[in-house]
Amino acid sequence: MWVWESEKAKGVFVLVHGANEYHVRYQWLIQKLIDEGYHVVMGDLPGQGRNPKTPGHVDSFQEYIDVIETWYERALQFELPVFLLGHSMGGLAVIQTMLQKQLLVNAVILSSPCLGLENPPSKLKSYSGMLLNKISPKFRMPTNLPEVTRCEEMRKRDEEDQYIVKKVSVRWYHQLTSAMANSHKEVQHFPDVPLLVLQGGDDLIVDKKAVYHWFNQLTVTDKYYKEFPGFYHEVFNEPEKETVFHVAKRFAELHLD
Repeated sequence: MWVWESEKAKGVFVLVHGANEYHVRYQWLIQKLIDEGYHVVMGDLPGQGRNPKTPGHVDSFQEYIDVIETWYERALQFELPVFLLGHSMGGLAVIQTMLQKQLLVNAVILSSPCLGLENPPSKLKSYSGMLLNKISPKFRMPTNLPEVTRCEEMRKRDEEDQYIVKKVSVRWYHQLTSAMANSHKEVQHFPDVPLLVLQGGDDLIVDKKAVYHWFNQLTVTDKYYKEFPGFYHEVFNEPEKETVFHVAKRFAELHLD
């Protein structure tokens, strides 16, 4: 876990990254939040980045939930408004954390939350994965993901980064799909906290229809869905990321009290 402090903080952001990435890819966002007067708490999730656990593997999605709760508890020590921002699988982990832990936050922001896959595995691959999950759960397969951003600079750095996970275990995938299904099933139990969803219109990773369907099922009083036409999966890493940040910043400012 790392903590970045702002000189005149008015709130704290807990950032939760997605799969196949880690905290270093959030340097721009972290600095923007600091400049706007927010402390930032973030770490690398189990099996990702510089976390010491087996790369691309978790025994249970609960590992993510427990870690996020630890980051949240660190944020509370500042005695300032707390905002929870999760991207992709990190967004899914935030949803599961809120369902299970009912954290007292000022608002939740989800960036392209992983509530469905744009190109899920074939039925044959899914069946094979179910079998392997029982007999060899740590067996890892290449992710072979399409582009996550239109930013050439970010694409280049990802190709050269040794900490970017390129393979995931069958157990990890099983836990991911189970968490997605549970998030849809339990949507009515999501706590009534202000919620902002930021979604790329041309997301090649997450099924945006699944995200919007989940959003529409929510019984949350204060919720807002913003889709950015033409944007890929990582809206905070797109060439127009300043526009995305402005939306998130404004939303946070409205919920500081």
